[in-house]
Amino acid sequence: MKTLGIIPARYASTRFPGKPLVDIAGKSMIQRVYEQAKKCTSLSEVIVATDDDRIFNHVKDFGGVAIMTSPDHQSGTDRCAEVALQHPQYDVVINIQGDEPYIDPEQITKVAACFTSADVQLSTLIKRIETLDELHNPNSPKVIINHQSEAIYFSRTPLPYLRGHEPQEWLKHFTYFKHIGIYGYRADVLQQVTKLAVSSLEKAESLEQLRWIENGYRIKVAETELETHAIDVPEDLEKLRTGI
Repeated sequence: MKTLGIIPARYASTRFPGKPLVDIAGKSMIQRVYEQAKKCTSLSEVIVATDDDRIFNHVKDFGGVAIMTSPDHQSGTDRCAEVALQHPQYDVVINIQGDEPYIDPEQITKVAACFTSADVQLSTLIKRIETLDELHNPNSPKVIINHQSEAIYFSRTPLPYLRGHEPQEWLKHFTYFKHIGIYGYRADVLQQVTKLAVSSLEKAESLEQLRWIENGYRIKVAETELETHAIDVPEDLEKLRTGI
C-alpha cells in the first residue's frame, strides 16, 4: 500500500492571514509541519498543496515539494483531491493539517494504519477530553463513536447530553472524545466525497466530515494520547511561543 501525505496550505485565512509563513523559533509553520510529516515512515511522499506563490516558493526554498492548486477550493479535502489526481500511483492519501507545527509522526502513522483493513474508506484521529474547557469549547469538535471504532457524529456541542448530571460533572460519568483534524482517504473515496453536495448537518455545524457521514460513508477512528497544538488565531501562536 502506497500512502501520500498532503499538507494543504493557503495564505488568505480570514482569522490569520499568512499563517503558513509565520516564524516559529526560526522556521516557518509550514516548514515545521513538512519536516514532521517527512519523519513519518508510513508516507511514501509528502507534498504541500497551495494556491499562493509565496507559500509555493518558500517550500521550494527550504527543499520541500509543493504543487500549485486551484484558488477555488473550499476545503483542504478539495485541495488534496486535486493533487491526488496527479498522483494515481497512491492507494491512500493523508490530509495533514498545515497549522499543527509540532504534529507527532506517530499520529500520522495511526491514521495511515487504519487502511490495513481493506474495507476502511476514511479515517481520522480522536483524543480523550480531559478538561471542562475542552468539553465545552465549540472550536474543539467532539466525536461520538460506535463499537466498531467508527465515528457516527461530530459536533461542536458536547454529546451525549448526560441527563441527571450537572454539565460540570459530565467528565466524571462519561468518556468524551475530541476530534484531531487529520484525515485519511482511500484514493477513490477521496474523489467521491469531493463531488458530494454540501449537506444540512455540515451547514449546521460547519464540519465537512458530517457530509460524508450523511451520505453513508464510514469514518474509522484511531485514538491518540498525544496532544496537538493547532494554530487557529494569532493568540494561539503566542501561547505556543511561550512554551518553546
